[in-house]
Amino acid sequence: MDRRGLGGGAVRELIERRLARVANLAPVGDPTARLLADVEGPVTPELRALLERPAREAAVLIPLIEGPSGWTVLFTQRARHLAHHPGQISFPGGRVDPRDADVVAAALREAWEEVGLEPEIVKVAGRLPAHVTGTGFAVTPVVGFVPSAFRARPDPAEVEAVFDVPLDVILAPGALRATTRERLGTRFRVWELEHGGYRIWGATAAMLKTFKDVVCDDSD
Repeated sequence: MDRRGLGGGAVRELIERRLARVANLAPVGDPTARLLADVEGPVTPELRALLERPAREAAVLIPLIEGPSGWTVLFTQRARHLAHHPGQISFPGGRVDPRDADVVAAALREAWEEVGLEPEIVKVAGRLPAHVTGTGFAVTPVVGFVPSAFRARPDPAEVEAVFDVPLDVILAPGALRATTRERLGTRFRVWELEHGGYRIWGATAAMLKTFKDVVCDDSD
């Protein structure tokens, strides 16, 4: 994707068009196949047990904000007192509750609870295929455009910090680097991106990689 000469509206239209191509994959794509594609070691009993266990449904919002210097992506740093993944970088999100109409509603609700992002001001652009995590969640990333006037109000019970990364940084060739990590008795390929003193890795970086692959696919 060559964004040179593209204004904010053109970038937004391009992202919406690219996401529309995968709209039918989001609910029916096989997230376990994507997980297995990153396995570089043997399929261990621990991994097989994860794959055979019904995944719990969750959703995150990938918030795209158009600022004076271009588009940025909003991230959160989880509070360090949390029992799960303390201090890690993530997108606003969490498990789907019975009160949520669908994964989109869950992502918008979680963003409201975590960073004060009002659901009604988010223009949902589309969804990406779900990602299975090592903790047994099938997480659907929801992509949404957020007005430039938005100012985050993080809930200290869940969020330690909020920061933005320029979209051009994320989409730049080589920005997301592949490495390996031992988990469930085997070896996985994982992605990571460092910017502004923050290290984005794990499921969040994997979702970024999927987002980048979709947005930068020039086959249309």
